[in-house]
Amino acid sequence: MYALYYAPGSASMLAHLLLLEIGAPHKLRRVDLDAGGQRDPEYLKLNPGGVVPTLIVDGAPVCETAAITLLLTERHPEARLAPPPGAPDRGKFLQWVLFLANGLQPAFRGWFYPEAEAPELDTIKANFRKRIEAAFTRLDAHLAAHGPYILGAEPGAVDLYATMLMRWSRNMPRPATGWPHLAALAASIKARPSWQRLYAIEGLTEWA
Repeated sequence: MYALYYAPGSASMLAHLLLLEIGAPHKLRRVDLDAGGQRDPEYLKLNPGGVVPTLIVDGAPVCETAAITLLLTERHPEARLAPPPGAPDRGKFLQWVLFLANGLQPAFRGWFYPEAEAPELDTIKANFRKRIEAAFTRLDAHLAAHGPYILGAEPGAVDLYATMLMRWSRNMPRPATGWPHLAALAASIKARPSWQRLYAIEGLTEWA
């Protein structure tokens, strides 16, 4: 039994989607970010970074979205959400997970919270918008050449990750759906039962 500390619509969406796709028994423990629940001393014992998600695995906490993704896909190969270690596409899978984790996801933090970066908010936001749109352009071109999913013909964890991040762009001047192949990927993932169940469980409505 897993336990997932989450906040609706946050980076914990990916871990929640993976658990639903896998069908693994799990408990949800909501962290109220508006009330500062991420800074509660008991939560900080689990996740010293004070962020979500945190996944309890065999009684021990695991943090970081990418780490949770890799761990769950390795523990549940039967779900076929990632190429197994040693498979020909394993390197591509790792490449795209880390691209999303190290390139696109941090750029969204800069877009949403520019005051954490520097006082020149407009300039900072513009720079992060360029990074986000450059990443979307790269992903769209990759899908055009190798899609319809990031690793080819079948959907997997990296597509769930990308779609979570695309959702975060929904109120930007040019959301991810402004790229045709990204729009098609998003529509496919959003039609999956796991996405619809997550929306019902987390009470989300935007970008349904």
